[in-house]
Amino acid sequence: MLEQGFLRRAIEIGGRTFSVDIGRVAGQASGAVLARYGDTMVLVTATRQALREGLDFFPLTVDYEERHYAVGRIPGGFLKREGRPGEKAVLSARLIDRAIRPLFPKGFTQDVHVVALVLSVEQDCSPAITAILGASVALTISDIPFQGPIGGVIIGRVDGELVVNPTLEQDQKSDLHLTVAGTREAINMVEAGAREVSESVVVEALTKAHAEIKRIVDWVESVRAEAESLGLARPKIEIPDVEPDPALAEAVSEAGREKMVAAVRFCRDQRLSKQACDEHLQNTKEEIAAAVLEHYPEEEAAIRRLVNRLEREAVREMVLKEKVRLDGRRPDEIRDISVEVGVLPRTHGSGLFRRGQTQVLSVLTLGAVRDEQILDGLDTQETKRFMHHYNFPGFSTGEARPIRSASRREIGHGALAGRALEAVLPPEDEFPYTIRIVSEVLESNGSTSMASVCGSCLALMDAGVPIKAPVAGIAMGLIKEEDEVVILTDIQGAEDHLGDMDFKVAGTEAGITALQMDIKIAGIDARILAQAMAQAREARLYILNKYKEVLPGPRPELSPRAPRIIQINIDPAKIRDIIGPGGKIIRKITETTNVEIDVEDDGRVYITAPNPEDGQKALEIIQALTAEVNVGQVYLGKVVKVMDFGAFVEVIPGVLGLPGKDGLVHISQLAHKRVRRVEDVCREGDQILVKAIGYDNQGRLKLSKKEAMEPETAAKETGRSDQRPPGRSGKGKGMRSRFNKN
Repeated sequence: MLEQGFLRRAIEIGGRTFSVDIGRVAGQASGAVLARYGDTMVLVTATRQALREGLDFFPLTVDYEERHYAVGRIPGGFLKREGRPGEKAVLSARLIDRAIRPLFPKGFTQDVHVVALVLSVEQDCSPAITAILGASVALTISDIPFQGPIGGVIIGRVDGELVVNPTLEQDQKSDLHLTVAGTREAINMVEAGAREVSESVVVEALTKAHAEIKRIVDWVESVRAEAESLGLARPKIEIPDVEPDPALAEAVSEAGREKMVAAVRFCRDQRLSKQACDEHLQNTKEEIAAAVLEHYPEEEAAIRRLVNRLEREAVREMVLKEKVRLDGRRPDEIRDISVEVGVLPRTHGSGLFRRGQTQVLSVLTLGAVRDEQILDGLDTQETKRFMHHYNFPGFSTGEARPIRSASRREIGHGALAGRALEAVLPPEDEFPYTIRIVSEVLESNGSTSMASVCGSCLALMDAGVPIKAPVAGIAMGLIKEEDEVVILTDIQGAEDHLGDMDFKVAGTEAGITALQMDIKIAGIDARILAQAMAQAREARLYILNKYKEVLPGPRPELSPRAPRIIQINIDPAKIRDIIGPGGKIIRKITETTNVEIDVEDDGRVYITAPNPEDGQKALEIIQALTAEVNVGQVYLGKVVKVMDFGAFVEVIPGVLGLPGKDGLVHISQLAHKRVRRVEDVCREGDQILVKAIGYDNQGRLKLSKKEAMEPETAAKETGRSDQRPPGRSGKGKGMRSRFNKN
């Protein structure tokens, strides 16, 4: 439909309508769409900047901007406006970036900026997927040379059935959350969290996702064609020819091809370290460039690009033809692995994992419920009890660069490793701790995120956290030329840089818990992904066996350094008895026992203590404060006050200087015989047995001493005996008096 100069088109995805408005908003952007999925709305724009000279990379920036008004909230904090993007926003921006980045032509170096502005959110309709599809349309109708379009969906699995774009309720029940993007020809981005799902299920889900993606791509192309006919799409700009002068390319090849092949083989044969190999290859490249520069002094930039191409071709050809890698390994061979636990004496748990020249130290801390992370995003989730943070300092690669706040890459890698471990953590009702793991990358030569999975799993087991099963991670690579394909297990840095794929797979012996795939080519099919996952499973099992040599499973006891948490459930109506006026009572408990207490609205109480003794003391106090007096139960009480009409007896002692629970034993309930004075039966300070017999109409407890007596004691007090003559019931005053008289 064309209304007021804009085009609106829609398609059904996952049983809901996705639509785009073109020409309605942001008319000065290169491409802009107002994307809507259900009641979720995202404005996605794509703009480009003029060509900058001297760039040898593609400067793409993707920003995913969340606005709290999208869910009817005002931001927290003092400023009351959105600040830097939260973790979810960063991860969503990375999803879009990874989906579109492979689809720009080589040599295109203009700045491209994609902005996804989240305007309205319906929780059943993912704003991230809405943004991915919006970006696909915005780039497709723009003048930016985007080689798309792409489609994107989430695949869940509920009760064994695969679901496209599951609702919030379905997602909570799902054992798979698989985000997939790609073109008509192939898949180019995968991100997943799972609960030990098998490789065959993931392949089936990828196949279903790609079928849906093809349908979306066809629709986007039809929208592009209609927008062009209405003048709402811009013609693509011309890309200058980036191919070097053939004579120059030939000169570089003649001067350096054999030298580069020899240098690559030298690294392989000598099994050089990363730094030694990098230095040897760099020296060779400088030697080749210097030789060619003598004849082409004005072509330095082009010469260096051609020399880098020689390096790439030499490494890839060796892998494809000889099935040998730069460090001498076979395609499916894993580097040497070392595993250590308990390396830090004062922490709750630690694991040190090394694979080749990649080394990660993961450190675990257990905290109270109050230590949960408070989330201020657009999701329904308000807190987070498990956090995994990943740090990548410059010294890990031998660089001298300052340490700043976490980068997008660090946030992404931390989230991936956290997702891999989350599936095996014990539920909160069984293990009521907040868990934080920090992975410090100490040395990097490929796949630090998967090394973080391994180190963090070791830290969990070292701390005695009762995880469901150990988790290991591995990064898979790919070298692909036409129909020739070699899948690489445990890629190192050079293979990530010079290869075509970085496919990270984490899981247990039973199945996959996390996936992430980034590629540099247009895409790969499900067959290659299936082969990569099968190869990754073998590697994962190998690493898990390495764990068993050091620590077969979680330690049987929680770390002695960790706090002890006691959980009890009380009647929510009793919460006020623990809190007290203005928090007076709970403060007194914590000061007296040196514990932390967290009280939930549903009556759950968590006591976090530095040692079991303090925790038990606090527990007894809380039990005393919230104890109920049950009608019909007998108590040993203390007489606290004597009155003419009865005695007040404390049946549950007070704590922290506070009164306990008492009730009245009326004078008529003190004994089976008539009592003239209360003091004849009990005095203040006496301990007596009483029975709770009910409450009066004002809710005050009524107690009875005579009903708490043993039958023998009661009979003795009244002068009666249970031994009666045969045939006599003992009932009635007249009968008893005649018997006594005779």
